[in-house]
Amino acid sequence: MSAVLLGADLGTSGLKLVALGDDGRVVAESEAGYAVERPRDGWAECAVGTWRAALDDALARVLPALGGRPVAGLGLSGQMHGTVLVDDAGAALAPAVLWPDRRAAAEVARWRALPAADRAALANPLVPGMTGPVLAWLAVHRPELVARAAAVLLPKDALRATLLPGADPRVTDRSDASATLLWDVLADGWSEAARAAAGVPAGLLPAVRPSAEVAGTAVLGGAEVPVVVGGADTPLAVLAAGTGGALQVNLGTGAQVLRPAWTPAPAEDPVVHCYADTGDGWYAMAALQNGGSAWTWAAGVLGLTPADLFDLAATAQPGAGGAVFRPFLTGERGGVAGPDDRAAWTGLSAATTRADLARAAVEGVLSAVATAVGLLGGAPREPVVLTGGGGRVPLVRQLLADLLDRPVTYLALRSASAVGAAVLAGQGVGRPVQPERAPSPPVLPGG
Repeated sequence: MSAVLLGADLGTSGLKLVALGDDGRVVAESEAGYAVERPRDGWAECAVGTWRAALDDALARVLPALGGRPVAGLGLSGQMHGTVLVDDAGAALAPAVLWPDRRAAAEVARWRALPAADRAALANPLVPGMTGPVLAWLAVHRPELVARAAAVLLPKDALRATLLPGADPRVTDRSDASATLLWDVLADGWSEAARAAAGVPAGLLPAVRPSAEVAGTAVLGGAEVPVVVGGADTPLAVLAAGTGGALQVNLGTGAQVLRPAWTPAPAEDPVVHCYADTGDGWYAMAALQNGGSAWTWAAGVLGLTPADLFDLAATAQPGAGGAVFRPFLTGERGGVAGPDDRAAWTGLSAATTRADLARAAVEGVLSAVATAVGLLGGAPREPVVLTGGGGRVPLVRQLLADLLDRPVTYLALRSASAVGAAVLAGQGVGRPVQPERAPSPPVLPGG
C-alpha cells in the first residue's frame, strides 16, 4: 500500500490533522479543539501539554482510518508569534504566551527606541504579542523563569519537542523566526539589537534550520515516522494553495491578505508585515484580527447562526439601508485600524431592519479586507485567490469582487495549513506531492 504524509496545524483554538496520499488527496482528517486560557485581562496562554493531548487525540482517530497504510513523514504547522520557554530537554517551563496576548504593550517602547537603522531592518509593525516584546516582559516580571530556560521556542517547535525527546529541542525555522520582532529581515538572521532590547542572553534564541529538514523520528502508532522542522501556518497555507505570486485573501477567524514573492526592504514604521516563507523567499501580509470572528459575534447578537447571518444579509439591499458596521471588536495592528479601535453599527434609523444589520456586518468585514488589499497594492483588476472558510459563501465572493473591482476565484482547500505541513513533510522525506485543489469559476465584479 502507498504511504501517506501527515500534516498537523497547531491553531490558536484547535489542532487539525490531515493524511495526504501520493495523489494529493486527503485520505483522512481530524480536529481537536481546546480553549485559550485567560488568567488575567489581556493575557492569552495555553499549556503545551494541552497541544500534545490534542495531537494524540487527532492521531488516535486518523491512524486507524488509514487502513494499514504506512506514514512516510509528519510536518507541523503552527500559529505564529507565540513564546514558549523550555529547558534542555524541551519541556515547557510555563504555559505558552500566545499572539493575542497584550501584557507586553509597554515593552514595545524598547523597539521604538532602537536606532533607526536597526528598527528599519526589522521591517515589521510592532505588536505586543510577538515573541520579542513578550520575552522582554518575562525578563522583567519572571526573571527566574528566563534564567532557567535553555531556549525560547515558537508553538509548533514546542509541540515537536514533545515528539522527539532524544533530539535537540532548541530549533526553529526562518518562517517562524522572522515573525518574532527579533529577526533582521535584511540580514536574514537574528537581530542583535532586538535581542538586546528584549534583555535576554543570545543563547536563548534557537538554531534556525530549513523547514523541510528532518528533525528526528517519532513513534506514532507503533511505527517510526520522520518529523520535519515545520513552519508557520500562514506560509504553509500559501504553499498548499500554490498561487505562485498571486494575491491571496485568506478569510477565517481573522483575515490575511498575502502577496508571495515579496522583496524585503528596510522600513521603520511599516503598515504591512514582511515574513520569510518555508523556502528561501518572502511574502508580505496585511493582517486583520477581526474577520469571521466579527461575523460570529454579530450573528450571536442578532440571534442567528453564522449561516443564517449570510442568508438574512442576502435579502437586504446593497448598502444596508445606510447602516455601517465597523468590525474591530478587539482592535487591530495598524494600517486598517489601530489597537484601540472598537466595533460599532452606525448610520441606523427607524427604518433599519435586522436584515440591514446583517448585511452591514458582512459588508463591514469585507470593506476592512478591501482596505488591507489596498495596503499591498497591485495592478488594477489583478485576479485574487480567496481561501478559508469564509469564502464558501457565494455572497462573500461576490461582495469581495465588487469591493476590489477584481475577479475572485475561491479555492476550496480544507485545512490549508495542515495540508501545507504534509506537503512540507513530503519535501523532507523525498516524496514530493501536489495537493488536490478545486478552484471555483471566477466571480466577476458586478456579476
